[in-house]
Amino acid sequence: MSIVDGHYRHGLRRMRGRSITEHGRTATPLELLFDLTFVAAFGVAGNELAHAIAVGHPGPGALGFSAAMVALVWAWINFTWFASAFDTDDWLFRALTMVQMVGVIVLAIGLPAMFASIDHGEVFDNRVMVAGYVVMRVGLILQWLRAATSDPTYRVAALSYAGFVGAAQIGWIVVAIVPFTVPQATVAFVILMLIELGGPITAEIKGAKKGGGATPWHPHHIAERYALLAIIALGETVFGTLASATEISTAQGWSFDAIVVVASGIALSFAMWWTYFLVPHGEVLAARRTKAFPWGYGHIVLFGAIAAVGAGLHVVGYAYDEHYHLSSTTVTLSIAIPVLLFFVSLYLLHSWLISHFTSNAPLQAIVLLLPVAAVGLSLLGAPLWVSILVVLAAPMLIIVSYELGAWRALDAALARATAPVPDGAR
Repeated sequence: MSIVDGHYRHGLRRMRGRSITEHGRTATPLELLFDLTFVAAFGVAGNELAHAIAVGHPGPGALGFSAAMVALVWAWINFTWFASAFDTDDWLFRALTMVQMVGVIVLAIGLPAMFASIDHGEVFDNRVMVAGYVVMRVGLILQWLRAATSDPTYRVAALSYAGFVGAAQIGWIVVAIVPFTVPQATVAFVILMLIELGGPITAEIKGAKKGGGATPWHPHHIAERYALLAIIALGETVFGTLASATEISTAQGWSFDAIVVVASGIALSFAMWWTYFLVPHGEVLAARRTKAFPWGYGHIVLFGAIAAVGAGLHVVGYAYDEHYHLSSTTVTLSIAIPVLLFFVSLYLLHSWLISHFTSNAPLQAIVLLLPVAAVGLSLLGAPLWVSILVVLAAPMLIIVSYELGAWRALDAALARATAPVPDGAR
């Protein structure tokens, strides 16, 4: 257990809201352990997407991957914001967190069956996946009910959260039991996710108006938690690079192609990491708490795009396997599309956060056109390694431009975004 004032903390603690200005608030060892389950789940989803592309079924693969990533990231977001506001680190909080970890693993176990049902056009099979999701959400509901009982200030918000999460789970169970076709299940998925996404917004508004307080999440802690999941998602790009390099080296030894794949895959991972951290998210969230919801929700797309880049890098290896027949264009598209989605979502998130659209329009246009150009080159018959390097040039161009002077405009925008404002304007 944790040590406080030289003594081990034990037993239960009253679950009161934590201070939003708590000094030195960082991710806890329990949160890091919790995140490890998502490493595994992201890996399963990425492998399924890569295999679907390799066998010529990119559409079903993309649909299954999108459903998996939305479910996983949304569950992670809910736990993270709750923990930022109410983490007591006592035995009950730890036990309920373990329950949610079990749910993540069960959900990941159910992903292959879900992908297969979409691929075969059969009845949508998400039974195991939903079982894991419900286990996660039941653990979260119990946490919210505990917060509602312990701290009257946040009772209205906490009960609203528990109500929305519980209502959504009934819908998910129905989707798992009723033999929906894939199109029907897709519609139901969208409706239920809209309910899920609307829950926090409604709960925070009700809490602020009627209950005396919206949940006291910590801006720097939240920014760090999101940054850590971004790094976990980037880990999928490393795994994808490793898988491809292994397959290429097995097929033809340590060739020029294998060296380019390893170098470009790691460089792409590093460049995406660099561009994500161009903006200090925590500082802006501390000054502008009203920026939180679009910023937090927008990361669902961003995290999915990062993990999809890893799947695309894995597809490169399939191109060198004699059992698969992949064109250079297909492989290039599997990397270029998620890279393009990453930069569009990152640009919008950064712009929203600092309330400033970059004035360097030509640079942004080039960055977005480079992945498209890579696909064009593959259609013209360029070697695969050339197309990969052109995709890599997109993030590298951003890094070089900021290091050569574009940082000044960003620094000025950050100064405006983090300037003190009256409490009522935050």
